[in-house]
Amino acid sequence: MNLRIMTYNVRNDCDPPPNSWEERKELIRDLIVRESTDIIGTQECKFNQVQDLDYLLEDYNWIGLGREGGSKSEFMAIFYKKSRFEVIEYDHFWLSDTPNVVASSTWGNDCTRMATWIRFLDKETNQSFYHLNTHLDHISENARVKGAELIVKQSDAFDSSIPLFITGDFNTLAETDTHQAFLKKGNFIDTWGTASERMNEELGSFNNFNDPTGGEGRIDWILYRGDVKVGTLKIVNDQVDGRFPSDHFPIIVDFEV
Repeated sequence: MNLRIMTYNVRNDCDPPPNSWEERKELIRDLIVRESTDIIGTQECKFNQVQDLDYLLEDYNWIGLGREGGSKSEFMAIFYKKSRFEVIEYDHFWLSDTPNVVASSTWGNDCTRMATWIRFLDKETNQSFYHLNTHLDHISENARVKGAELIVKQSDAFDSSIPLFITGDFNTLAETDTHQAFLKKGNFIDTWGTASERMNEELGSFNNFNDPTGGEGRIDWILYRGDVKVGTLKIVNDQVDGRFPSDHFPIIVDFEV
């Protein structure tokens, strides 16, 4: 089974022109359609943005929940090609000491953080896999590490015989304690190290709407565990007439499962 997965912080809808959501949403649509990604872990979408992408991305369905519950605040929405994939199960949990309590926050993080996960069935090959999507705190390293450890713990309940992919904006660079928590405690592998080819590897992933180099390193990662072969990894650095679709560059990885 060949699988193309994207992680994309699409930025919420709080910016003035020329970076307003109204001016950016079709650029994001064009990028996703061009890359023909199978699964997209998005971060920061508000409900109106999820609705817009649902309308613009005709080939995709999505699952998500606002991090404050219901439609409130930002989503970790996962978009997937609806003709190819069937959802077997899904859930959400909060990055706190009480992960099943909606909107809970206990580690001093600046805002509520959560994860959304789906177990998919590929209707073409009858193979299953999990995809978990998250967005860690941008201020507290303690909250990031504890969030990573909780994701590892929660994922231990998954069926270990099928692959698990993690996408996210981790708000910290590789080789930090947060990154190591996934790799050492969770036995996850960072696609950056195992990709057969890296495109635009000199770039960072946070352009802040003004830096074509993507800033200092990768804060967006795609991790995995399971019987998986990693093909090309690409940092997608679109600029359209000097405008960035988001303040992050998406990262795309091709897998063979």
